[in-house]
Amino acid sequence: MAVEVAQGACLAGGRALVAMKHVGVNVAADPLFSLAYTGINAGFLLISADDPGMHSSQNEQDNRYYAKFMKIPLLEPSDSQEAKDFVHAGLEISETFDIPVLLRLTTRISHSKSLVSLMEPQEHTLRGYQKNPEKYVLMPAHARKLRVRLEERLARLRVFAETFSGNYIEGDGKDFAVITSGITYQYAREALGDRATYLKLGFTYPLPEQLVRQFVRDHQTVYVIEEGEPFLEEQIKALGLSVVGKEIFPAIGEMSPSLIRERLLLETHRPETASQELPLRPPVLCPGCPHRGVYHAIKKFADIITTDIGCYTLGVLPPLQAGEVGLCMGASIGNALGMSKVLPAKKIVATIGDSTFLHSGVTGLMDVVYNKGNITLVILDNSITGMTGHQHNPSTGFTIKNEPTQKIDLETMVRACGVEQVFVVNAYNLAAVETALRAAVDHNGPAVVIVRQPCLLIEKKIRRRPLQIDKKSCKYCKMCLKIGCPAISDRAGEITIDQALCNGCTVCSQICRFTAIKAGANHG
Repeated sequence: MAVEVAQGACLAGGRALVAMKHVGVNVAADPLFSLAYTGINAGFLLISADDPGMHSSQNEQDNRYYAKFMKIPLLEPSDSQEAKDFVHAGLEISETFDIPVLLRLTTRISHSKSLVSLMEPQEHTLRGYQKNPEKYVLMPAHARKLRVRLEERLARLRVFAETFSGNYIEGDGKDFAVITSGITYQYAREALGDRATYLKLGFTYPLPEQLVRQFVRDHQTVYVIEEGEPFLEEQIKALGLSVVGKEIFPAIGEMSPSLIRERLLLETHRPETASQELPLRPPVLCPGCPHRGVYHAIKKFADIITTDIGCYTLGVLPPLQAGEVGLCMGASIGNALGMSKVLPAKKIVATIGDSTFLHSGVTGLMDVVYNKGNITLVILDNSITGMTGHQHNPSTGFTIKNEPTQKIDLETMVRACGVEQVFVVNAYNLAAVETALRAAVDHNGPAVVIVRQPCLLIEKKIRRRPLQIDKKSCKYCKMCLKIGCPAISDRAGEITIDQALCNGCTVCSQICRFTAIKAGANHG
């Protein structure tokens, strides 16, 4: 939807920029491919951030291939200055060549900071809108002509790439000749320093062929150092040029200066002793997270649990271990429907968050109703978009700019999809959650349980009394440990609750069979 809105803006004459991580482009690919054919009116820039090493992603796809696949120009900044400058350059290229532009970032570029020089603000006049159905309506008769024009634009872009300021040769080192781009340029510079000569590429599709040919001719052995897939290497070898790339550098995970030194300088990287002794810190739901008790309850009634993308994905991890399928954003409902058709005797529960449901789950639920699916959907409504930074969504009543707006009611939406069995409960009331789940999974047909409780990180003004263990009543059954709350720990055979971490959600006290968990002192 974001891409389609931006498309509308740019066709109407206003410059548009849309940003997303790499997997978001998969969802947005349909309108993007079409925009490559039609071209633009005002500038259109797509910023996509790849995640080599999968720090917070389900895959590490290399979105540079999208530029080649869509036949649009690709820019790869190597630092904060270029990240800023390439936005301006990308919009100018877009308008000059009548084409959308992809600005590809990676994790380290996105999360790094460095000083930048600013230019003076520039006024941009709206281009105005003119009807042109032969350009903007992709029926076959129009598209065939636009396909030819797209190739003509690419031919002009190949010439432009030769003189783009972000493509340049640097250094005069005699030991190594390196072609690189993006953050790997910084890694190569750190690893090889003045021992190498670099062809640093910022405009990587279409490739500046003559610049590359000349660089390879001038050096006996040329190394292509790039993070991810052999995108540059494949293009260079397709020119009939001999280079060394993925024969020695991995395509999996992040590149690093130490890895480059290891492969080219044969220096073994040895982590410092202190780093080796650091304990692992697996991701975990926050103390008092409303999702925790819900997953504890779901396990009692579900044979199979499909989950989705969000904080609640962490319910898959021990000790909750509630979830066995989690593929991509919005897929939990469709996955559950498909499994129910193959395994009709199983009680299948799909889980999804409020923002994810409105993003890409509504159509899945309609499909469940239409195809007479027998599943239970649990919508974990924490009143915010949690994992990505607490952005508002259509169910919060506020825009992304924190301005009041119309609020989408989840229960009304679910009933409008045709679901008749709908339950709304408080996430902290485990008895109510279990009652609703039992009724939902026993129902023959689609049922939805909406579990509500705001994310604790947006409930900062609420002060609940932390809980504590009554040592006389505690039987050391360890049942409270099964919910995996970071505030609860087993220390030398004694269960304790960290008063600084406990949010007083009472989920652990509801699980305790011996009423050994009670309210403690008020938070200071």
